Amino acid sequence: MSFRALAPAKVNLYLHVVGKRPDGYHLLDSLFAFTEYGDVVEAFPSAELSLEIKGPYAAGLSCGEDNIVIKAALKLSEFCKVPAKARLVLEKNLPVASGIGGGSSDAAAALKVLQRLWNVDLSWDDLLSLALSLGADVPSCLRARPVHVSGIGEILEEISSVPRLFVLLVNPNKPVSTPQVFKERCGDFSRAMPLTAQELMPQNFIEALKARHNDLTDGAIRVEHAVKDVLEALEKYEDSVLSRMSGSGGTCFALFTDEGRLSAAKSDLEKSHPFWWVKETRFL
Repeated sequence: MSFRALAPAKVNLYLHVVGKRPDGYHLLDSLFAFTEYGDVVEAFPSAELSLEIKGPYAAGLSCGEDNIVIKAALKLSEFCKVPAKARLVLEKNLPVASGIGGGSSDAAAALKVLQRLWNVDLSWDDLLSLALSLGADVPSCLRARPVHVSGIGEILEEISSVPRLFVLLVNPNKPVSTPQVFKERCGDFSRAMPLTAQELMPQNFIEALKARHNDLTDGAIRVEHAVKDVLEALEKYEDSVLSRMSGSGGTCFALFTDEGRLSAAKSDLEKSHPFWWVKETRFL
């Protein structure tokens, strides 16, 4: 018997940096949505703890205790006082260090499958605490539902839904360091602008997003100029209702209301930039 969970790509529909704590952590205001595409984590019974990584982005990733999937397993084992015994398989479909929450989502998926494999039942508060100890984005990835995020990532306000738009994800296949991007961020802090119920309505949603931005974009471009190339490539598709960078980069996205027009844009990008990662999906 094995247990399997999707670790969906996370998209920051906007991201405002609204302050900084004395300990160096930045305070954020963001709206996360999750897609139908992502990594996959599977857990099998075993006499020991191990991790196998496969998939298009497996190369170069560690299977040891520095991998966040193994960290998640060890933290859950310690908290629940159960032996850390499982064979974990991570199918790595998302680019590494790409601003769409791959590692955080993998950790969240690992917590989900191991709870079932080890037959442990944690309260949401305990699970949230474990998740936060693994990283600021892991709590939101546990929900894998549209969520407004504040604090350093630990304050979550679930959104009933966002419009099920078609999403084109594009990454230049160049990793972008989140700490470096935050170091490059300059200027004043933004104000928090969580979407109101009125703004979340389908007829208002895109205009509401256009009134917001991603404060890390300029810093990401300074760290990796290819991010600018991706944004400029996406902006030329007039059928897209919005294009923007996600997280700290370098993945950018374009939103479409028509699947055919998204597919046409995807085909065009694959021809013009054959070494980029280009994926079409939808919001969950």
